Amino acid sequence: MEVITRASIKMVAIISFLLATISPSTMAYDNVSPSLAPVPTSDGTKIDQGIAYGLMLVALVLTYLIH
Repeated sequence: MEVITRASIKMVAIISFLLATISPSTMAYDNVSPSLAPVPTSDGTKIDQGIAYGLMLVALVLTYLIH
């Protein structure tokens, strides 16, 4: 079994950094055609986040009341 050296860890880090910086720029050209429908103003994430905060608050209150 080969010993992992600092040089090999550095090479993996450099290659992964290069791939991470190059990949988003190449993916930007995949959807070149213009969209026919307007972009939605909300995708529902704020509603989901509000529900999650509400549920956490309910769980916190119930935990406080039980103990």
